Amino acid sequence: MSLAGVVTRRFPFGLRWLGAALWRLEHAFERARAAGRVEDDARIRIFLVMLFFGLGFGALAMGATQAALFSGSGGGGGPGWMPPQARADIVDREGRLLAADLLHYGLYVDPAEVWDRDATRQALARALPDVAAERLDRALTSDRRTFLVGGMTPIQKAAIHQLGLPGVTFEPEQKRVYPLNHTASHLIGFADTGGEGLAGAELALNDDIRSLARGSGEMALSIDLRIQGALEDELRKAVQAYGPKGAVGVVAHVHTGEILGLASYPDFDPNVASTASANERLNRAASSVFEMGSTFKAFTVAIGLDTGVATMASTFDAREPYKLGYRTIHDYHASRKVLNLVEVFQHSSNIGTAKLAVGVGPERLSRYFTALGLTTAADVELKESASPLTPKVWNEDAVASTSFGHGMNVSPLALTRAMLPLLNGGKLVPLTIRKQAPGYRPEAKRVLSETTSAQMLQIMRANVTGGSGGKADAPGLSVGGKTGTGEKYDPEIRRYNGKRQVSSFAAVFPSDGPLENDRYFVLILLDEPHGTPETFGYSTGGWVAAPATGQVITRIAPFLGVSRHIGPLANQPRLASAPSAPAILGEAR
Repeated sequence: MSLAGVVTRRFPFGLRWLGAALWRLEHAFERARAAGRVEDDARIRIFLVMLFFGLGFGALAMGATQAALFSGSGGGGGPGWMPPQARADIVDREGRLLAADLLHYGLYVDPAEVWDRDATRQALARALPDVAAERLDRALTSDRRTFLVGGMTPIQKAAIHQLGLPGVTFEPEQKRVYPLNHTASHLIGFADTGGEGLAGAELALNDDIRSLARGSGEMALSIDLRIQGALEDELRKAVQAYGPKGAVGVVAHVHTGEILGLASYPDFDPNVASTASANERLNRAASSVFEMGSTFKAFTVAIGLDTGVATMASTFDAREPYKLGYRTIHDYHASRKVLNLVEVFQHSSNIGTAKLAVGVGPERLSRYFTALGLTTAADVELKESASPLTPKVWNEDAVASTSFGHGMNVSPLALTRAMLPLLNGGKLVPLTIRKQAPGYRPEAKRVLSETTSAQMLQIMRANVTGGSGGKADAPGLSVGGKTGTGEKYDPEIRRYNGKRQVSSFAAVFPSDGPLENDRYFVLILLDEPHGTPETFGYSTGGWVAAPATGQVITRIAPFLGVSRHIGPLANQPRLASAPSAPAILGEAR
C-alpha cells in the first residue's frame, strides 16, 4: 500500500492533505528524473525549500504576535501581568495616591551568550555606574545566568537594550513606589521586594492590601493629605525653631477614632528605606513612650469629677508645698493661694492635682487609667504600637506621681486614645488608620459620663482663654487644651533632669456646641526642645508646643469644615441628651 493510502485511511484531514502533497512531490521528482528533465527537478526542489522557509517564518510571526498581544495572561510582564507579590494602591481618604506597584525590570547576564566580554563589561559599567566592578566581573565570569541589578525603570531598561549586548537580558518585576517620598512615611510604612509589608500601614494592613490587588481595588487610609501636609509643615517649623531630638504630631476625629494626620520626626523616604537609620525609621507616635507631664492632669481632673470626689467649684490649698510620705510636691508656677478645680487646671498645679488624686485613691485611679486605655498599648492597627511603663504598685506615691504625668510612660497614640472620651461624651473608641464611611460611629465602651465630658470641654477651653494654653488659641475656632512638660529621668544623675524635657500640647476644637458634633483632637510633642530668646529661654509645652498646635488648627480647620465664629462664643458644650450617671465604673465612686 502506498504512503498516500495509509495517510488517507488512518489520519485526520489535515495530515491526509499533507501526506497526499508529499506523495505528489515524491512522484514529481521520479517523473522528472525518468523524463530526463533535470531543470524541472531543480525547480521543484527550490519551490519546496521556499515553501518550508515560508511556513517557518509564518509560525515565528504568529508566535511573536501572540506574545505581544497576550503576554499578560502568561505572566510575561505585559499590561495585564499580575505577579504573586502584587500589592494594591494605597490612597488617602480623598483618593490621592500614597503607594503603588509599578513595572520595573531586573537585568541578567548569561556569560555563555556574551560575544565580547570586555566590550560588554565596559558598556555595562558606563550604563550602570552604581554597580560595583567586582559584582559585574562575577556576573560575566559566572558559569550560569546571573542576576545583576533590579528595579530598573522602563527608560533605563530601554537605554541598555539599545546597546544590543548579547547575553544581557531582562525580566519584569514589580517595585513598590511612594510618590510623595517623606510625606506620611511612618504611617504608610514600606514593603519588601517580595511584596510583604514591613512597617506602618503596609505591615498593619498587609493581608488586605495583597487581597485588594487581586481584585484591582485600593486601600484607603484615614489620613487627609492636606491635613498631613499642614501638620508636617508646622512640626518641621517647631523642630527648626527649638531643635528637639524628636517630635510627634497627631490629628484625630474624637468620635470615629480616625487618624487624620500623623507625623514623626525625623522621618525617612520609604523608597529607600534600607538607607534610613533606625532613628529615622522609628515611629515616635506609636513606638516611643514618654512621661507626658501635665497633660495627664486632664485625666486626673476628669476622674475626680466623674467619681464625685470634686466639682468645678471644689478648692485646693496650694499655698505651701504638699508633703506626701518621703517626698515634697511643688508647683512649677507657684501661685501660693487656694485654687478651685478650674484654676488648678489653668495654673497646672501639681499640688492641687496631687491632692485631688489622693482623694480619688489608688484603687479608683488605677481602674480609671485602665478603663481609659493608659495601661495597655494603644488600640490601633499599627503593629508598632508600644506597651506603656506603669507603676508596679499603686500606692499614694504612685498616685501622686501619675496624677501629673510622672512615673508612667505612654505612647503619644495611647495618650490620644485616652483623651478622646474626655472630648466625645465619654466613650473609649479605638483608633484607626482606615478610612471609615460617613456617619460611622464605632462600638465603644462608656468610661466617663456625658456630664464629665462636657465639663472637661469647658475646663480645657478655659485653660486656653485664661490659663497656660493661651498660645494655642486660634481666634474663632474655640480651641481648648492642656500643656504638658515632663522632665526626663537622667540615669547619670539618678534623678529627673529639668534641662531634658518632653514638651507637648493636647488640644481640642471646636470645644463648644453639642457633644455629638464633629470635633478634633490635635497633639504636638517635642522631645528635648531648647528654649530661645523669643521664649525667654523656656522650653515648656506652653512656650514651644502650644504655638505650633494653634497654627496646625488654623490651617486644617477649613479642610474639616470648621467655620470661625466671630464674636462671643458659646463656650459651654450643650448635652445632646440627659446626662448619664457618673458611676461608670461600678464601685469606682
